[in-house]
Amino acid sequence: MRSAENIPASVVGIYTRPRVLAMLVLGFASGLPFPLVFTTLTAWLTTTGVSKSQIGMFAWAGIAYSVKFAWAPLVDRLGIPGLTAWFGRRRSWMLLSQCGVIAVLLLMSVTDPATRLTQVALLTVVLAVCSATQDIAVDAWRIEAVAERLQGAMAAAYQVGYRTAVLVAGAGALYIADLGSWGLAYQVMAALMLPGVLAALLVAEPAVAIGPAGANSLTDWFSTAVVGPFREFFQRVGGFGFVLLLFIGSYRISDMVLGVMANPFYIDTGFSLSEIATVTKVFGFGITLVGAALGGVAVARYGAARPLVAGAILLAASNLVFIGLAQAGPNLGWLTAAICADNLAAGFVGTIFIAYLSSLTNVSYTATQYALFTSLMSLPGRLLSGFSGQVVEMSGWVTFFIYTTAAGIPAILLAMLVVRRQRKPE
Repeated sequence: MRSAENIPASVVGIYTRPRVLAMLVLGFASGLPFPLVFTTLTAWLTTTGVSKSQIGMFAWAGIAYSVKFAWAPLVDRLGIPGLTAWFGRRRSWMLLSQCGVIAVLLLMSVTDPATRLTQVALLTVVLAVCSATQDIAVDAWRIEAVAERLQGAMAAAYQVGYRTAVLVAGAGALYIADLGSWGLAYQVMAALMLPGVLAALLVAEPAVAIGPAGANSLTDWFSTAVVGPFREFFQRVGGFGFVLLLFIGSYRISDMVLGVMANPFYIDTGFSLSEIATVTKVFGFGITLVGAALGGVAVARYGAARPLVAGAILLAASNLVFIGLAQAGPNLGWLTAAICADNLAAGFVGTIFIAYLSSLTNVSYTATQYALFTSLMSLPGRLLSGFSGQVVEMSGWVTFFIYTTAAGIPAILLAMLVVRRQRKPE
């Protein structure tokens, strides 16, 4: 069971609790590698002359985030020799994955995509695997470390830390690359993982039951650690679980398909790296926080499920603004408008979807179930994203944005069904 903690009367008191503050730093560590696998990397590849079709295929490296449920049972149940005895299951997996992220970033910093594209691709896959493993451990720690009523504060702290890291690894890396080099940018990002390592060393390992005991054989372990989480989920929600999984898989498709080609689009339109960093990352970060705050208010007022319909509509509709930007050219006003729409929707959806997916997990199988949900959330989008560059090359940017908007329609329809049928989780 989650540890019982008294809820402070003051909202400020909630956000100054040690574990909530630690969640801020761990959220930063989780978010930092993400742009370096996706948007920042696509900008690097674009500036070195890699084709859009090849850039789009790099999105498939991120499938590691989408299939992390495959090794989540290992993170959930298995210890790491030499580490788990000292730090516990959650912290030892955090530390191992964080060290992996740092090592790969340093290797990427000395690898030139123009001459060694295959090696960059392989390193990107390894980086995604290490980052996804860190996400599994951090998400499990977040859900297990505090009482249920503090999950909103933990989700908010995670979002702020994560989004701050996305800003740093997005805008910061672009500024460094513009003023220095891409190699220096990736080296600085590797150094910025160190606060996350320190947080993993200092936080307490949560005391939580890990499900039925007695796994004395490989078969018992597989039944308990792999089959158990899925069986428990369907026993709890019944046949409607298939609808829930389909809904989770479709919810972020429109956003993800657009995201992989965003930086190539900005560069093709004529914006400089510094302009892209300032408007899409720095200004966009503030808009994302506004959206995240609105999402928190919506969850507090209406619960985790009801805001899902509004979020799905916002995600799809925000893509239409990019059509105006494509026709206007390098116009900072249109770029600002597009980023306002896109990041407001992303921030809103980020908060409500984290809260909703957290509400679906059983604490006895936290890592595996949450990894399953977040994996399904991203897998269809990752698969389609790999073809984004080909869509652009064949049909142009305007048609591409219409395509990404249409990709969000199934999510809107399924969200309506889920909100109508979903029972409040116990």
